[in-house]
Amino acid sequence: MLERRNLPDMRMLQTFEAAARHGNFTRAADELALTQSAVSRQVRELEAQIGIELFDRVPGKVVVTREGERFLKEIERLLSMAETTMRHARATAPGTQLLAINALPTFAVRWLLPRLPKYVSDHPGTTFDLTTRRDIFDFSKVQCDLAIHYGQPNWPGATCTYLCSEIVLPVAGGALSKGRLDKPEDLQDAPKVHVSERPTLWSDWFTAMGLDIPSPRNGHWFDQFSLTIEAAKAGLGYALLPRYLIEAELASGALKVVLDSPHSTEQAYYIVTPEGRGAIADAFRAWLLSQVSFRPLAS
Repeated sequence: MLERRNLPDMRMLQTFEAAARHGNFTRAADELALTQSAVSRQVRELEAQIGIELFDRVPGKVVVTREGERFLKEIERLLSMAETTMRHARATAPGTQLLAINALPTFAVRWLLPRLPKYVSDHPGTTFDLTTRRDIFDFSKVQCDLAIHYGQPNWPGATCTYLCSEIVLPVAGGALSKGRLDKPEDLQDAPKVHVSERPTLWSDWFTAMGLDIPSPRNGHWFDQFSLTIEAAKAGLGYALLPRYLIEAELASGALKVVLDSPHSTEQAYYIVTPEGRGAIADAFRAWLLSQVSFRPLAS
């Protein structure tokens, strides 16, 4: 049975986290609207309660000890969960239900968010809490009902449901979109933009086109699809982009498919659900599966 009398005051944990983040008791006190002596006292009380020294005191600052660093990681997770719990409690009014979901940033902004208003319209009373973590996390330690994952269908403690493959197409914007290309070889020496997270995307595409071309390194590099899209729109180079991320640009003419030569990458998007998250997560998963035709949003 949990001995609650051994649990520290949440305010002491907040004080420790703030002091560790600032490396200074005075700045932590300013943030928390406390006095420097109150911060020092709370840290001493916490150290006495758990039996370890959390800080080395040096002139002008405090430095977290090795033991304190291990403790800090757990406290950061605990405070984050407490903050999320309170946010969820406040967001859920009578007659409403909250759905906490996680998706990769570019996918969330460019594909998911434009479609959410229709879901909310069809499911009144639904409130979303959307996060954009990139890592595979433990659902038992993160308050999340459903995640949209790119990669392989491997997620410990959860079920992965296939959502869609990633089909990339060569596109261009600006002056490059007005040029004429007849065959994949025309792109071998053409200016390109690359996604740092997918360094072999162009070479994989050339291979799929039946060409033995070394991995091209010429051109500009960006660490996210969102930046790569903007670079392609600006005419900095040809880009390989998933159609579902550039629906609006293709519809408006800001980007143009320069060769009708699609390539499906080896990985895909999956809907990840832990067990026992209830009907609301099941309903949202079914809705997501109904959206993968990638028809224009206005249709």
